[in-house]
Amino acid sequence: MEQLVTRQQFNDWMVPVYAPADFIPVHGAGSWLWDQAGKDYVDFAGGIAVNALGHRHPQILQALIEQANKVWHLGNGYTNEPVLHLAKKLIDATFADKAFFCNSGAEANEAALKLARLVGHSKQPDQKNEIIAFNNAFHGRTLFTVSAGGQPKYSQDFAPLPQAITHLPFNDLAAVAQHISARTCAVIVEPIQGEGGVVPADPAFLQGLRELCDQHDAVLIFDEVQTGVGRTGELYAYQAYGVVPDILTTAKALGGGFPIGAMLTIDRLASHFQPGTHGTTYGGNPLATAVAGKVLDLINTPQVLQGVTLRHQWFIDRLNKINDQYQVFSEIRGKGLLLGAVMAARFAGQAKQLNQLAAQEGLIALIAGPDVLRFAPSLIIPETDVEEGLNRLERAVQRLVR
Repeated sequence: MEQLVTRQQFNDWMVPVYAPADFIPVHGAGSWLWDQAGKDYVDFAGGIAVNALGHRHPQILQALIEQANKVWHLGNGYTNEPVLHLAKKLIDATFADKAFFCNSGAEANEAALKLARLVGHSKQPDQKNEIIAFNNAFHGRTLFTVSAGGQPKYSQDFAPLPQAITHLPFNDLAAVAQHISARTCAVIVEPIQGEGGVVPADPAFLQGLRELCDQHDAVLIFDEVQTGVGRTGELYAYQAYGVVPDILTTAKALGGGFPIGAMLTIDRLASHFQPGTHGTTYGGNPLATAVAGKVLDLINTPQVLQGVTLRHQWFIDRLNKINDQYQVFSEIRGKGLLLGAVMAARFAGQAKQLNQLAAQEGLIALIAGPDVLRFAPSLIIPETDVEEGLNRLERAVQRLVR
């Protein structure tokens, strides 16, 4: 029997790229987690918008077990049934003609940026290669994606970085119009900046980006790693904006907790990738795609998607009620079940402190920078669990205010 591990052993044995909480969750069910000591927590973090159907959903678990009893891995010299079923489901549900599967959002964005560069090179070799991205964006941790992300704190220590990436202000269409040119091969944008503070794009901004990309023959990439698979109340956020990208990246909720990512695109662009130009060992493996197929079946229904909008209102109403009493937030923003509570000026920089107090009260939430408490719970979280979680948040707010 294995010995009980402790939080201190993380410091002893793990490369220190994370600073996890003092407790270790060991069991989950629905929107609840329990730690080694048996303490319960309401989960409003969802593994950073990943556990879209909560923990240990019985139908997802069954899909995993059924596939595990067939074949786990083949390698990309062969295809498999679950990956083809999943590709067809995503194509039928979106603008896309083709899908590429990988293991994470960073890998999906890496594939999208490489494809955009390849398309640009096919038109003007060594000239059409500029990528426009946005300040405070987050696109992943590979060298290419961290360079495209607009947060120097994540990239500056790894210089020299990939070149020809320009960062402009988010939601500032005039800045893009002034800068974009024939050299631009792509614009990459999040419909809602998640890590950057839960900041939704203005509809006119995304519509303008579409028009500018068309004018300058540039590829429009939507990073929907965090907003995708029902998080905003649509299957993908672009569908609410009425703006269709050329490439869309998706991950996080797609596997409901099992690692998977995908890049979706149209035939005209997909044909630039040929055998050998890009690839991944594990991407599209039968276990991940069987699970993701079941996740998509469960989420892409009117009942679940409309339920996200209903749950959004539960959160907004109660958060506003808490704030009316304690004036701890200056704004509650976001869409669907990707929500950000912005700390009021007198509590500037204290989002992490509030999050730690919430954990002590038995609530797991997230932050998005020093000033935003972020929520990304299960898309099917029951109303009683929302109420209990927000009761615990209110107790944490009381302690912060005191």
